[in-house]
Amino acid sequence: MQRDQVKTRFFPGLRKPESHSQVTPGEEDALQAMLEAERRGRFSAQPILLLLLNGLFAAANALSGTFVGVYLWKVKSDFTMIGIFTLCIHLTMALTFWLAGKWVKEANKMHALRLGVAVSAAFYLLVLVLGPKAVSYIWLLGGAQGLASGFFWLSFNVVYFEVTGPKTRDRFNGWAGLLGSTAGIIAPWLSGFIIVHMPGTTGYRTIFSVSLGIFLIGVIVSFFLRNRQVQRNYAWSYPVTCLKQPGTPWRRVTAALVAQGFREGVFGFVIGLLVYISTADEMKLGNFALITSAVSFVSYWLAGRLLKPSLRKWGMLAGVLAVTLVVAPFFWQVSYVTLIIFGIGTALFMPLFTIPMTSSVFDLIGSDDESAERRVELIVMRELALNTGRVLGTLLFVAVTFWTKAPLFFTTLLFVIGCSPLFSWWYMRHQFAGTARAA
Repeated sequence: MQRDQVKTRFFPGLRKPESHSQVTPGEEDALQAMLEAERRGRFSAQPILLLLLNGLFAAANALSGTFVGVYLWKVKSDFTMIGIFTLCIHLTMALTFWLAGKWVKEANKMHALRLGVAVSAAFYLLVLVLGPKAVSYIWLLGGAQGLASGFFWLSFNVVYFEVTGPKTRDRFNGWAGLLGSTAGIIAPWLSGFIIVHMPGTTGYRTIFSVSLGIFLIGVIVSFFLRNRQVQRNYAWSYPVTCLKQPGTPWRRVTAALVAQGFREGVFGFVIGLLVYISTADEMKLGNFALITSAVSFVSYWLAGRLLKPSLRKWGMLAGVLAVTLVVAPFFWQVSYVTLIIFGIGTALFMPLFTIPMTSSVFDLIGSDDESAERRVELIVMRELALNTGRVLGTLLFVAVTFWTKAPLFFTTLLFVIGCSPLFSWWYMRHQFAGTARAA
């Protein structure tokens, strides 16, 4: 296969001559190596570096992020307060994605990536400085976390799209999940051990400080990633324009992403908090993360190796049915035992949901030259859809917990939110059928 054919086959949008008018010889060689690796279904150096950065980001967040909600809860035991904190994160994140799109596309996306890591470090520094007063500055902390996540994940996803292709995307997502699971096995358990063996809040201050240091290492790693220029201006209204097009698959995909975010927005913070409330022991929370992450490690490894484009449709259906059913034990009792059942079941089957979902959306972004040239706008649209779902889910959680504290209403709320992945599969099933035919 000729070089230009390889570009066209695996990386749509790179064929146009003007797209490489500013490429240096070193960048051209790196691109050639990446294309050759993609043709063989292997990783070049750039995807490996991106996985390393993702692993560091996951480790820092696993070390401290698991316990931020617990830290706030110990100061003020209020579900509504924690929900508002999470809501501030998602709203700021969505706004950051939309505004930062112009910077990422027309300037240097690596600067945005580094800023995201740096602001993550600043977030934990802010928690250290505020101490118990943090509950009075929920909006500030939520805004800082949302700003950091917005900058990091927008840039990360654009780079991810650029350094992977259809042959390596499922494997990359499998490895990313594998690294996240490894971080989840070690970091939260270590954090719990440090917290319970240090007096007062010294343990919290220690783990927050270590996370800060890991984020700084991530900034250094990011300097080895190459920035690839995009030759078009950022279109602020492109998501709306895209959704208005008759017959566009993005309408169904956007609805699926909203449903995915609906679950993520709540379960991302409430499960760890429930484990702590049920046990009043940070070490138990660390053990919970260790057990579930160990299961997730194996399941991501298997899913990354076995899931092929032709299997995405039914693999995802099996995954969403399973992660919905594991919420059911909460109707019996919300306890450490039922939370462990939920955690293991989710860890075992969630890769069947997330890997096909992520890979298929990015395959759609790279389906033709026009979409690939608009990759930043489409990634912004993807993230806006996810955050819309997260905001809606969190708003529902805040409203219900503010209105009533009755256990039955709380459990029913978790089950309703936990069913949302079923809608993701329903909207994506036609997209999977197209992917299978192409494969």
